[in-house]
Parts: sequence; structure tokens; C-alpha cells
Amino acid sequence: MLSTIQPPRYLSRFPLRGRTKSRSFHILSSAQPVTKTCFAADKSQILSIRDSLLNRHLSAVELTHSYLDRLKQTEPHINCFLHVSDPDKVLKQAQDIDDKIKRNEEVGPLAGVLVAIKDNICTADMPSTGGSYILEGYRPPFDATAVKRLKDLGAIVVGKTNLDEFGMGSTTEASAFKVTANPWDLSRVPGGSSGGSAASVSARQCVVSLGSDTGGSVRQPASFCGVVGLKPTYGRVSRFGLMAYASSLDVIGCFGSSVADTGILLHAISGHDSLDATSSKREVPDFTSQFTYASSLKSRPLEGLRVGLIRETVDAGVDSGVKSAIEGAAAHLEQLGCVLKEVSLPSFSLGLPAYYILASSESSSNLSRYDGVRYGNQASSDELNVLYEESRAKGFGSEVKMRILMGTYALSAGYYDAYYKRAQQVRTIIRKSFKAALDENDILISPAAPSAAYKIGEKKNDPLAMYAGDIMTVNVNLAGLPALVLPCGFVEGGAVGLPVGLQIIGAAFDEWCELPAKFAKHKCLLNGFFERNL
Repeated sequence: MLSTIQPPRYLSRFPLRGRTKSRSFHILSSAQPVTKTCFAADKSQILSIRDSLLNRHLSAVELTHSYLDRLKQTEPHINCFLHVSDPDKVLKQAQDIDDKIKRNEEVGPLAGVLVAIKDNICTADMPSTGGSYILEGYRPPFDATAVKRLKDLGAIVVGKTNLDEFGMGSTTEASAFKVTANPWDLSRVPGGSSGGSAASVSARQCVVSLGSDTGGSVRQPASFCGVVGLKPTYGRVSRFGLMAYASSLDVIGCFGSSVADTGILLHAISGHDSLDATSSKREVPDFTSQFTYASSLKSRPLEGLRVGLIRETVDAGVDSGVKSAIEGAAAHLEQLGCVLKEVSLPSFSLGLPAYYILASSESSSNLSRYDGVRYGNQASSDELNVLYEESRAKGFGSEVKMRILMGTYALSAGYYDAYYKRAQQVRTIIRKSFKAALDENDILISPAAPSAAYKIGEKKNDPLAMYAGDIMTVNVNLAGLPALVLPCGFVEGGAVGLPVGLQIIGAAFDEWCELPAKFAKHKCLLNGFFERNL
């Protein structure tokens, strides 16, 4: 699936000291935009950084200084991070990379790449709170497998990003510590629950970032913040070190400013892990090996590619601007040679209630460990039950408490068959419907969200309206499929408009695939797409 996408060319890149080309970058808001001189990087920032370092055009220390300066400038406005790494430590890691290059020693493929990590993914050398008071100050004794793999390849962790508490939310307003703003318009949400990770890439505070996706928590923020977001197939990436919300749905996902960068990041963190029994033993291919630039392709490079537009995702309830952007993208695919047709998934609307029953049920079990004894900050009490009650009452926020109660109710005697068992049956139906659709189509497309980013506070007190915003994404998690979201246009809002994301869904473990022979010379299947839409 990654092989089907041409990386976008939009927004400015990272500011560099000394070697810069003038180009303005705006943190879009109703207030006066912040302007910064920036370097016009190549489509893949990771590959550009590596080329610059190895050719001695740029040092890792210079690059790191530039990102830290940008983070310091923008963070007071956006609030992406719950914890920022010690600058001296980060610069020391960068200096070590420069020293290796000077000695002509080999450096990892991610050397000098600054990565932000969602704060529900464990890191040994900095706090991991899950966005919750109950874990305030907690420092794990280990790195999550995904984090360890990044570090082993030379990546530098710049900090831990804000999130809805334990990943439960769609706006990042449910964090116990702060509210993150959307870099396109500071009065709007960045999406959730991985809003901090998406916003940090959008604001160029880091090169790439990791998030987690249980029901759309990578894809919806990617749409709201105008970046690329990738939810891999369930089992592609180890979940060891990811704080469990709903274990049968959770995956670690990737954010980047291009598809190439998300592909490189996914390749780095993928693969079997003996510490996670659900991780797949499938061979990990090179997700970027099939990328081809648009200039090398003929005028109709997608001749015969079968694309299914999910009918239920462009029906009533979708904002007209979002619908127009998706329909415009679909029309352009037809111009490039795709065979486009509408695909009906009658069970699509059933995914949302089934998801919230299953996710809440699993969360009520997973979060039972935070009792003030085994995990979590402990309240003072001489009586055990009171200790449990007060530790959880003070430690958990309202959204987490509500989902625990919903899940406990769904699993209780007398209601298990009516709710949890029936939701599992719906999940099976959804899996079968996606399989049938993907047997007849190479990819499926839909909006990533029914609207662009909404105002901070707009839906905080209306949980049902907030949950409805996940309708485009939850079915993919229930089916365990991979999905990619990337910018496809803008709608009115903010200073210059708000991004809209296109969701592209593939078959299981189809993040990379061998294309049919007729596409052998035209491997980048959406070439020219962004030149038209952005």
C-alpha cells in the first residue's frame, strides 16, 4: 500500500543555521502567524538528512540545534510535549554521530533524525505518564521495543508528546496535563488521541513521530494536522511497551511529512518480537523500495488499478467541504487511469457501537492494574478498598472513568451476551465485508474524518458527537487492516484553510506489496496527486 503513494510537497521544512534558503513557515492561527526562515528540504526529510550528514554539508549538532530552537519557539503556542529531552543530552548524542562520521565509521539509517514519542509508549530515560495523573512522574525501567529499535538505528528521541489520557479521546483535550493546539489554527484541536505527535510533525518540531492507533488515533490527527499518518496491520509492530488500552485493537503507528518518511519509520520498528505474542513472524519488506517519482511516469500510470470508494463514508453526515475534497481526489485518480467504483459496506455503520463496546470492555480489564499498589500513584489510606477507590478517583480523569464503567457493564453477568458477544459477532461481519471488498479492489478510499479540525471545547461536553467523529476509522481497527492517511485538500477555516485527509485502506500486511506486472514500471500509483490538490 505504501508503494501506491507519491510523497506530498507542501509546507516548509526545518530551519537550519547557516545554510538556509528563505521560505516562510506559518503557525496558522487567528493571531499573527509566527514566521521563520526555513530550508527547502527534499520530499523525504530522513533521506535528505542522511545525505547532508554523510556528505558533510550539515552536522548533526547543527541540525539538532535547529530543531531545538524551533521547538522552543513554537511549543508555548502549541503544547505538543509533556516532556522534552535534556538539550545537553540530545546534543551529546548528535555530537557522537558527528564524531563517528568524521572517523568514517558507519552510522545507522536514522542517525540524526529527531523523533517524538507518544507518552503512552514507554521510554527508560524519561517519564511515561499515558497523559494521566495516576502515572505522573512514572519512569519505566525499559524502552518499548519500537523505541529501542529506533535508538539502535541512530534516532534521537526529542521528547514525549501529549495525548488523551491512556489514548481515550479524539481531541487531546482529555489529557490530564494540558490541551494541545492545531498548528494550522491555534483555536482548534489537533485530533486525538495522538494529537501531540501529529502536531509536533506538522509544526516541524521533529522529523517524525510515533503514535498509537486503537480506533483512528493516528489517522484522524494526521488528517486534522495535514501530515501523513500510517496505521500498520495488527501484529506488524510489537506492542511491547505500549500501555494497553484495548489489546486486540491497539497498534503503534507513524507520522511524517511524507509517505517516504512514514515508510522508513515503519520499516525501522516492524518485525517479530518475542516479548509480544501478538507480533507477526512475517518477513518485513523494504516499504520504500517501490517509490518512483512522478517525473519518470507516463500520463496515465494507474491504468487498470481498481479503487473502491466506500459509499457509506460520503453519505449524509459528512461535511460538504470534506466530501468535495474526497470526490475531487477520486476524480483525479480516474484521470490517472484508475478504475473507480463505489463499494457498499452495509455493516459499516455497525462498527462504531461495536468498537466502543469492545474497546471499553478491554480497557476496563487493562486499567485494573492501576490501583495504587501494583501501578500508579497511591492515595493515603489504612483500608485497602478505600486505598483503591481514592487512588483511582484522584488518578483517573472523567473520560477514563466513563469507559471503565461502560466496559464493566458490558462484561457483567446478564449483559455479556447482549453486548460484548454481539459486538464480537459484528466484528466478524466487518472483517468479512472488508475482505470481500478488497478481493474485488486493490485499495479502498474514504475520508479520514467527517469534518476538518473543530474548535477547542466544541465537542468536549458532547461525548456522543465526539465518538461519532471516529466513524471513518474504527472499522479498520476491528478488521486489523493497514490504512494510510495523507493530505488531499483544504476546507475553509483558520487563516488559510484546514487540511483534509484521504484514508487509503489495504489488505492485511499489504503496507508493501508486489505489484502486478502491468504496473512494474509505474510503481508509485498516485503520482501527480498532490500537485493538483495542494
